Amino acid sequence: MSHPSLPAAARLNELLAVAGLDPLESSTADRFAAYCALLLRWNARTNLTAVRNEEGILSRHFVESIAAARALPSNIATLLDFGSGAGFPGIPIALCRPEIAVTLAESQGKKAAFLREALRGLELSAKIHSARAELLIAQFDCVALRAVDRMGPAVQAASQLVLPGGWLALMTTVMESGPLQVSTGEQFSWSSPLQLPGGDQRVLLLGRLNLPA
Repeated sequence: MSHPSLPAAARLNELLAVAGLDPLESSTADRFAAYCALLLRWNARTNLTAVRNEEGILSRHFVESIAAARALPSNIATLLDFGSGAGFPGIPIALCRPEIAVTLAESQGKKAAFLREALRGLELSAKIHSARAELLIAQFDCVALRAVDRMGPAVQAASQLVLPGGWLALMTTVMESGPLQVSTGEQFSWSSPLQLPGGDQRVLLLGRLNLPA
């Protein structure tokens, strides 16, 4: 039985349990609750995300991002959140996988300002690239995308930022998964889609960039 009136940290762990996922440690759950509270405050005056209530943020943004963070391969040391927006999935990945050095790429000024405030408040060491991700010179072990405008061209651009042997992590829908995989050509080898919690046929696609022959 769900209890939407629970404090955010406890409610998040309840939603994870409903999704068949292990709970967060209490200290991590509390940091997610602080992140949620900051999102709600900023969303009251800045359009960070269309989901504007605590329950929606916890159930749609956080649970899905936590599931994706846990599903990422273990050998990732650096990750780029391409078009981070309000920080999904980059901030949840930084919270759940502290061994990964996360960079959040966000070109919109107000959203980048929110990300700076979130990193400061959550005491995260992630970096912010407050310009278009395509302008980055660095490459990463993993590049993650979720809810990015013009996803097809974005995936093509993101694929150029993956180190050989590294990964593309696409949070998308079953319907979009085929065309997105095709858009990267034959240079990536794709795992079977991993179903994400929350419905809407959401999946995580993991593609590994083939090493040079």
